[in-house]
Order: sequence, then structure tokens, then C-alpha cells
Amino acid sequence: MVPIKGFIKTSLIEWEGKIVSIIFLSQCNLRCQYCHSPHLVNSPNELETIPVESVLESVRNNKDWIDGIVISGGEPTLNKGLGEFIKEFKKIGKMVKLDTNGTNPGVLENLINQKLLDYVAMDIKAPLVKEKYESVAGIDLNVDDIKRSIRIIMESGIDYEFRTTVCPEFLNKADIKSMAQTIRGAKRYILQQFRPNICLNSELLETTPYTEEELDEFATVAGEFVKKCWVRGKETVPMDRAW
Repeated sequence: MVPIKGFIKTSLIEWEGKIVSIIFLSQCNLRCQYCHSPHLVNSPNELETIPVESVLESVRNNKDWIDGIVISGGEPTLNKGLGEFIKEFKKIGKMVKLDTNGTNPGVLENLINQKLLDYVAMDIKAPLVKEKYESVAGIDLNVDDIKRSIRIIMESGIDYEFRTTVCPEFLNKADIKSMAQTIRGAKRYILQQFRPNICLNSELLETTPYTEEELDEFATVAGEFVKKCWVRGKETVPMDRAW
């Protein structure tokens, strides 16, 4: 149905206020230089594929105390069987959160229209200027697709967040302000601390992250345009997504 390359049975940090299982799917159409999952980008076929039924069985067995499922990647919307996969969790009565880069607005809209999603977390990589966005994403892309996904999410009626990894090599305070203006009125905009531990581009391992004070200043600037903005990952290192 879909190529599952990672499964975490329980997490308290991926969906605020909920206990969830996290599923990592193969494939990604971007090559973000700070990507913390280079194995999924460069060599997904070398990773063990976890049987779909074993994941479904785990969720069924724990359905009484797991609130929902987070489907991440890679980029989940590249998988043609995604909708049918999500329906299996809906049959179990679980809420579903989707992590996406927003490059496939048609798929995103279809999933929302089918009422298969309860929450969407969309990464915004850079200001929505083609050259700037492509410098972070690492490929040629249609920025209009990103804009359309933003609009679909904000008009969907479901819960959501936008988020940006703030790497000093690519983004500054003016960029964050521009991005916040693009999503003016959004419910949540989360700035994520860049951590030079595992990166697709190994040269970024030498990059010094912004300080907490600088990120707080960025969040204050962005907060003028969105309903809520905060910094994630200032004090705690993100969960190690070992495979």
C-alpha cells in the first residue's frame, strides 16, 4: 500500500496534547540541505520496509490509549496509496496528522475533501520567491504549488500549523518576516531551531545555529502577522529518529 521505513509506537511531542504513533514513509521530492533524514532522500531502498499490517496491528492493539497517527516522511503525498492507507486508521477510529512540504496541493486537497485529515503540519522552507525557495529546497519547483497548499490549508477548516527550520545559511529575520506575511492570519507558525548534527549537506555541520535570543526576536517579528508564533527546539534536542 505504502513503503513504511520507520515506525515509532508512541510519542508525546509530535502532536500537542496527544499520544500518537509516528509513521515514516519513503520518498522525497526535495533535497533540503539541512535535512535530518538523508537516508530517506539518498537511499530509501536500502532501508528495511516495515509491513503495513504489522503497523496496523500495533495501532489496533493500542487503540485505547493512542489518540492518533502522524504520517511523516520523506514526503507522504508522493505515495499513491496514501489515501487508502489513512482510511485504515480511520476505520480504527484514530485521528490523523499529515506532515507535508506542500508541493502536491492536489493530493492535499483531495485528502482534506475526503475528511481523512484532522491536522496538517506544512513546512515552509523560505520566502516564496522562486530562486530563494529553490536554494533551500535544492531542486527546481513551482512556488505557486506552495502558495496553493497554504491557501488550501488555511481555508480547510481543519487544524494546522506552518513551520520553518531556521538555518542561518539560508534565512534571516527579514526572511522570517516575509514568510509570516505570506501566511498572515494563520493559526500557528512555528520556528524550528536548526541543529547541525545530521545534514544532507555535510558542510552545514560547521554552521553555528542562531541563539535562543535571536530566534525569540524572529518569533516576535513573525507574531505580528499570525495568531501564534513560537520557537520549537530551543531547549530540547528533537527526538532521534534512528532507523
